[in-house]
Amino acid sequence: MVDAIRGTTLGDAPVPLSVLDLVTVGSGSTARHSLRTSVEIAKLAERRGYQRHWVAEHHSMPGVASSSPAVILAHLAAHTERIRLGSGGVMLPNHAPLVIAEQFGTLEALAPGRVDLGLGRAPGTDGATAAALRRTDRLNEGADDFPQQLAELTRFLDDDFPDGHPYSRIHAVPGPVQGPAARPPIWLLGSSGFSARLAATLGLPFAFAHHFSAQNTIPALELYRQSFRPSAVLDAPYALIGVAALAADDEKEARRQVLTGALSMLRLRTGRPGLVPTPEEAEAYSFSPQERDFVDGWLTNIVHGTPDAVRAGLDDLQKRTDADELMLTANAHGAEARLHSYGLIADAYGLPA
Repeated sequence: MVDAIRGTTLGDAPVPLSVLDLVTVGSGSTARHSLRTSVEIAKLAERRGYQRHWVAEHHSMPGVASSSPAVILAHLAAHTERIRLGSGGVMLPNHAPLVIAEQFGTLEALAPGRVDLGLGRAPGTDGATAAALRRTDRLNEGADDFPQQLAELTRFLDDDFPDGHPYSRIHAVPGPVQGPAARPPIWLLGSSGFSARLAATLGLPFAFAHHFSAQNTIPALELYRQSFRPSAVLDAPYALIGVAALAADDEKEARRQVLTGALSMLRLRTGRPGLVPTPEEAEAYSFSPQERDFVDGWLTNIVHGTPDAVRAGLDDLQKRTDADELMLTANAHGAEARLHSYGLIADAYGLPA
């Protein structure tokens, strides 16, 4: 399973490069178009030597179309051949562990040896939507029970509940009960120290959400590495970080594109979620001083500019964090800008053409 976790560094990249896809829906577009774009991104990523393509779970957000990662991943599997596909992540407290074991067992059967199961404990949405998903308003219980849910999910995936356990005669299918089969490696995702410590304790790979929690990146990675215990899965820590990155032909165009994502995030954080605005809408928006402070702060954490500038920014970030893998998310309004960015970054690092 170690080979399925540790990526391969290609070209001049300092570490393996991967893709985090939020399946963003821009103003004037549709979810159907965004899902077609995800297929195109996955195909490009596969051609150019990106290690994996992950999809994140979000709910009740007009600007994203990724509420059902397992469904999207099955579609991507049908249009790719080699690239690893996974969840970045499935929010485990929103689901019964048996359901996730069944979904990812099915994905593993569809795309043998190239499925990752990334798990988070946040709801991936607001409190009211989380309550609707979980059929309870006691939301903290789901997060607090995450280690127990994870243990249950792992046993379903391995089909190894002990005799006498209430679930010992329940089998997740597709799964081991049907014959020898590999299972997706589990990754823990986080934006704080909780999942970093849990991943370390269990000897699992860890993915940190640097793209929206940059101030916690280095402390969380240090905690993970210092607390790591070797396991049957990994003999040493392996940590990737999600990075917001967008390359364009010139600095001005890159700035135009990333401003759309910043305005979209501002609206989300102030209770006004919507479709990702166009560059023209973002440029024309009248920011209050407080809003400008938020946007300026948000943009400092996005590596953007010309391909050479993005390469330099990613190299610097990797050196500062010592990340084992960089997972890039290109947040912009349109499909063309995102596809062009992944291609330009691949070119900058000399990835296979």
